Amino acid sequence: MSIAAPITRTVAVADLRRAGWASSLGSAMEYYDFALYSLASALVFGPLFFPGNDPATALILSFGTYFLGFAVRPVGGIVFGRLGDRVGRKFVLMATILLMGGGSTLIGVLPTYHGASGDWYGKGGAGVLAPILLIVLRLVQGLGAGAEMSGASVLMAEFAPPARRGYLASLPFLGVQIGTVVAAVVYFLMLGASASTPISQTWLWRIPFLSSVLILGVAIFIRLKLRESPTFVRLEANEQIENRPLRTLVTRSWKTILIGLGLRMAENGGSSIYQAFAVAYVSSAAVGIKGPIGALSLVIAAAVGAAMVPVAGRLTDRYGRRPVYRALAVYQLLTVFPIWWVLSHGDTLSTIIVISLGLGIGSWGMFGAQSALMCELFGSRQRYLGASVAREVSAVFAGGIAPMVGAAIMSASGSGNGAWIPIAGYLAVLTAITVVATFFMPETRGRDLDRTTDAIAD
Repeated sequence: MSIAAPITRTVAVADLRRAGWASSLGSAMEYYDFALYSLASALVFGPLFFPGNDPATALILSFGTYFLGFAVRPVGGIVFGRLGDRVGRKFVLMATILLMGGGSTLIGVLPTYHGASGDWYGKGGAGVLAPILLIVLRLVQGLGAGAEMSGASVLMAEFAPPARRGYLASLPFLGVQIGTVVAAVVYFLMLGASASTPISQTWLWRIPFLSSVLILGVAIFIRLKLRESPTFVRLEANEQIENRPLRTLVTRSWKTILIGLGLRMAENGGSSIYQAFAVAYVSSAAVGIKGPIGALSLVIAAAVGAAMVPVAGRLTDRYGRRPVYRALAVYQLLTVFPIWWVLSHGDTLSTIIVISLGLGIGSWGMFGAQSALMCELFGSRQRYLGASVAREVSAVFAGGIAPMVGAAIMSASGSGNGAWIPIAGYLAVLTAITVVATFFMPETRGRDLDRTTDAIAD
């Protein structure tokens, strides 16, 4: 194999800044969609798309469509992750943002099952076609999201200097908080505006989805000006592009994949349960908190998370990826039962505080520590695909199914509020898996991202 002349590793500040914005806005789009769909699943989609069922069954069906978006994400991760390792990071990030933003915007114009006065398509609903269309667009969202977050973290990690990689690679994950805050604020305002009438009986629920087009436009504009990742440029120059990244991943990186899956259980499971299911739980008859407290809790938790994400990234640069990640997982494990016990009591102020402690510090702290770590685990030739598969397969088993499990537990418990015990136990099991995984992961701080082998082989 011929080796080209070495290419400079110096990255211009302007290119680093542009990569940060491009990654952050994509993350904002993904998690705006994520939080938006979570809130809508808990508060709106049941009566709009699954009427005729008792409220508990409608909630489970609503969270079922939420899960389908997670279920298809590994497919998106494999398809687009493979392309990211073969044709480049920039091309794939353009495709994924279009799928995510387009799918979310179109949900805002969907007909509902029975229809409502004031809808753009007139009176009369679409019947069973309505939930089918919702599912199709959720699948489109999932395909795009399957490689978006991994691509954003890979891009930023490959641009960042090694000594500050943990911190700089965590910054795009602030898009998570941006997207969550925007979605929660919009829903908070919508719920407030429809205080006398359920939001599902008005056209206001459509506005948050239609506004996705604004984030989409800005993200596309910035990504058009984005340069290709320096690591991928060097792979091309040295003729080291992997023609079969999936085959290489399965045969050489399966141990790394297992470690990545384990590391994600606590973070993704906790994030999904606190963002999606806790909102429905505290609003249920068993707990009885009235008003848009769930949305307000997410706004405050996201503010805490926005501070925690870069702090966690900086701590990994100073103390290492492994000890910081393990400490955050242990924190979540120790606090999960107290947090859900507090949630079961239905006190408004306490609910806001404990969701911030659980989601903002625990789950999103691991999220901030994870960006550089997940990229450093894999070799450069299959990094995009490896990070995508580790992230998105775990998202199915931890994040996607968690709200359905919680809704099923709450339904089985009837009108009692004892459901918090098995819910907390479920999250504790996911978190314990992550704690164990940290004892098998290698320390990756400062690793050369041009290396073609996985960190476990060092």
